[in-house]
Amino acid sequence: MPVDVRDAQAVAEFCAAAMWTDDHASRGLGMAIDRVGPGTAELSMTVTREMTNGHGTAHGGFIFALADSAFAFACNSHGPRAVAAQCHVAYLRPGRPGDRLVATAVEVAREGRSSIYDVHVRCEGAVVAEFRGHARQVGGSWLDGVAPAG
Repeated sequence: MPVDVRDAQAVAEFCAAAMWTDDHASRGLGMAIDRVGPGTAELSMTVTREMTNGHGTAHGGFIFALADSAFAFACNSHGPRAVAAQCHVAYLRPGRPGDRLVATAVEVAREGRSSIYDVHVRCEGAVVAEFRGHARQVGGSWLDGVAPAG
C-alpha cells in the first residue's frame, strides 16, 4: 500500500495501522485507537470487572498497559521502529468498573534514536495517572518495503 512519506499524518496513520495488526495485547484488553498523529496518540479502554483488584478498583497494571500502548503508538508514529527503554507511572485516582479511560501520549523530546513521551490517563477529564516513557529506536521501519506515493 503506497503512503506519502512527506505527509507526517499519513505516515503516523500507516504506522499505527501496521502496528495494530499484530498488537494482540491492546486489542485483547479492549483498547481502541481514538486518534494518532506525528508524535502523539490517544487510546481508550473501558475498565471491566476482570480488570479490578481486591479494592474493587482498576488494577494498576491495566492502567499502565493502556498508557504504555498509547506511548508505543506515539513513539512509532514517525516510521522507525521503537520500543520502551524505561517507563514510570504515578497513580492519582482509581479507575472503577465501567470507567472509560483515555490515554493521551505526547512527544516531549526526540533526539537521534532516543525519545521521551508523557502520557496522561484520564476518566471524564479527571486525571487517573501520569506516565513518562523513554523510547529507543531499534532498527528497521514500519515503512520498509512500502511503495512511496506521490
